[in-house]
Amino acid sequence: MNSSIHFFSQRDVIPGNVSPDLLGIRGRQANEFAELGFPILPGFIFDTEIASKIKPGEIKKDTAALLDKCAGIVGKKYGDGENPMLLKIVISSSLAITTYPTLHNFGLVKPTIGGFAKWVGKDFAAHEVLFLIRGMLRLEERIKELEANAKERQELASCLAVLERALGIRGPSNELGQKEEAVKIDRPAEEYMDRYASYLPAGFFENAEDQLLLALNEISRMFRMDDQNDNDTALMVTPMVYGNYGKDSSSGDFFSRNVVTGEKKLQGRFFQEKFNETDAAGQDIEKIDPKHLKELQKIAWALEDKFKEIRRIRFTVENGKLWLIEQRPVEQKSTQADIKLLLDLSSRKVVDNAYLVKTIAPLRLNEILHPVIDGASVKGLKSWRGGIAGAPGAAIGQAYFSTDSLLEAQKLALQKGLDTRFILVLLSSFAEDVKAIEVSAGVLTAEGGYSAHASVVARQYGKVSLVAPELKIKGKKASLGDFTFSEGDYLTIDVPFYGQSMVYQGTAKLIEPNPKESGLLDIIKTAKGFLKHFQVRSNADTPRDAALALAFGADGIGLCRTEHMFFKAERINVFREMLLSGNAKERTRSLEKLLVMQREDFYGIFKVMAGKEVTIRLLDSPLHEFMPHNNDELAAYLEYAGKGKKEKPSRADIQARIEALHEFNPMLGHRGCRIAVSYPDIYAMQVRAIFEAAYKLRAEGVDVRPEIMVPIVMNASELKLIAYGKKIEGANYQGIVDIEENLRAEKKAPAVDYSIGTMVELPAAALGAGEIARYAGFFSFGTNDLTQTTLGISRDDFTAFMPDYTRFDLIMGNPFSTLDPRVKDIIDLAVERGRLTRPDLVCGLCGEHGANPENVRFCMDAGLDYVSCSPYSVPIALLAIAQEEIARSS
Repeated sequence: MNSSIHFFSQRDVIPGNVSPDLLGIRGRQANEFAELGFPILPGFIFDTEIASKIKPGEIKKDTAALLDKCAGIVGKKYGDGENPMLLKIVISSSLAITTYPTLHNFGLVKPTIGGFAKWVGKDFAAHEVLFLIRGMLRLEERIKELEANAKERQELASCLAVLERALGIRGPSNELGQKEEAVKIDRPAEEYMDRYASYLPAGFFENAEDQLLLALNEISRMFRMDDQNDNDTALMVTPMVYGNYGKDSSSGDFFSRNVVTGEKKLQGRFFQEKFNETDAAGQDIEKIDPKHLKELQKIAWALEDKFKEIRRIRFTVENGKLWLIEQRPVEQKSTQADIKLLLDLSSRKVVDNAYLVKTIAPLRLNEILHPVIDGASVKGLKSWRGGIAGAPGAAIGQAYFSTDSLLEAQKLALQKGLDTRFILVLLSSFAEDVKAIEVSAGVLTAEGGYSAHASVVARQYGKVSLVAPELKIKGKKASLGDFTFSEGDYLTIDVPFYGQSMVYQGTAKLIEPNPKESGLLDIIKTAKGFLKHFQVRSNADTPRDAALALAFGADGIGLCRTEHMFFKAERINVFREMLLSGNAKERTRSLEKLLVMQREDFYGIFKVMAGKEVTIRLLDSPLHEFMPHNNDELAAYLEYAGKGKKEKPSRADIQARIEALHEFNPMLGHRGCRIAVSYPDIYAMQVRAIFEAAYKLRAEGVDVRPEIMVPIVMNASELKLIAYGKKIEGANYQGIVDIEENLRAEKKAPAVDYSIGTMVELPAAALGAGEIARYAGFFSFGTNDLTQTTLGISRDDFTAFMPDYTRFDLIMGNPFSTLDPRVKDIIDLAVERGRLTRPDLVCGLCGEHGANPENVRFCMDAGLDYVSCSPYSVPIALLAIAQEEIARSS
């Protein structure tokens, strides 16, 4: 036997001293399956050292002997007139991508076609002859191309076009632009042999042995002529089997487990007494003969263990004997399916926890954190494609074009037991729209992008957000290009993390996430095992958000935005009353009401987060955001403010007070700590509420760890004033420390441990970090505002011109998603200067930048202690950090 020809079968493995590189990719795969003992068809390989040097006379004897070995295993003999074994020739390149065809059905010659037709029928036999001819014509066309014989190549191309249309491979026009009449496969196979014989090597259909040798010779000749073939391609010859070859025959394909749910159960179909499944009615693979099912399960799960991924498997049962035909990776599968597979492998020690954590891309978790559309349910729905993903997921609801109209519709729906699913549709959103976003299923806006107000709030509450700059609203009508809808119409919004977003008119079917069933909670637990000193906290403004964050693995709250607490319907007018009060007595009365509300808020959050840090940011939003923004809101406030009073407030007077709060650039105006300087009693109320809740819980035996954060600080003096107070002539500013000490004295209780810090969101604060750290126990980098103030770009407006900047490569990526290098420099600088003053300074990054895996490495390298992001982003950040920890330890 020539040493360059190698036999393999279920029981015969190519010896280890034969280099796998000699076998090509397909040859190596075949031998790997032989090593696994799978029921593969036997075969033999002409390795790369001989494939381009084949001489029929020199391989004739060896080929005959190897075909006899194959016949002994398959039960059919090559060239037999009654029950012929047919062959395929696989060109086994060492390249993953190759243009060489796979050639089928060798052995179909005039002496054998009658015997083959007795088993499969005359029409099928004729079809297989044409398929053999097609493969050989493609081979001959390639040879003519290499010979630069344009005339004969064009003749072969035209012939191929007609043939391929007959086989259902091509459409009504061939690649040369000619219109051809369809060829019907309604003639005896022998007629097709005669019709195409002139295009093929002489004697091609006379006997089976010569046919195989002629084909191998032609392929080898092509290799010698092809400059792309660098003697790195092998040839593999294997028998063929058919699912329509006798009564106990079938064919099919299946996945090794369910590609949507990940359930460890074969998913696919088989076709009884069928070979080509086109237009055939299949049956569930689980209904196949139990003996075959057991063997297929064994094969499927052995392949999963070997490749550590879901596989797609093709098989054929011929006359009761099962053969594995092909297996390959699966591209279209859910994140849940991959996670369930990995958890299965991990539980059986096939892979370790590090492999489990490293294998799932963090951003893929978005798929199992939010609802997804059932694709079949949107067929026929009018749709629009495009927009910028603000918060991924899918949502269905009636569209409403203002917060007031949506809340009124919700109220009516609750009263009448109607559908309470709504989509908030606005040109842009503001703080007063938070309450509508909270109760809606999703939000569609025109302005901003991933870091726009609507997107940030939507991610906080686990809602869906899509920013569509094309959105136009006129009265009760809205449009997205030619896609129009009215207020009250049902919309379905689909915002995948990967791919384009869609808006549908009408209702689709949603597949809701289940963190436990999906394996998400197991992934979170495993990932957390790799975290060392770096933590993930969550942004949370309610006990519900805090509980969700805990379930998703958060190690505390890095940002509790107190301004969101005042926008609830039962609170907003109380807050407005405080801001618009005409005297100190009225202001104090309103603050006392708000104190009770805030204390309840903080009590609930602290209790959920027992034993973990909770960072509470004191009021940050500009005061104008809390004011009535239209006549209806103003009328509602006037009604509230005048209730029970003899002297009703004047509309003109209230309007004048509202206008007095107006600012031209509010985001850099009277907000954050600047409010505390002008209205110290607002922060004093919040601080007292924090400590009243903390002392109450401490008395109940709950471990409370408050961190009080002062926002938008630009210098150390601001923080010093708010933290420690100041006495000046005729006035006494009570700081956070003073308020806590006074309350502690009232309660005669031991001190509650707490810390005071600041949000670094201005370059000035970063530059002055050394001074600020004298009064701050922690820094939280608010990277949304820090990006805005560093680059001078508004997060809500930059999408209007960002495409132009991207087109000219003026800025790389979205700076509100991936940290800009200059923002990183500022953070580095602030951490370095802050820790020179206070070595134990705790530093964190707050915002959705922290959930982007691309930013995680920087945060760790910069010496930060944690990132904080929305509850639904916590698992993503955890997984990204765990992967980075594994990479650093390897």
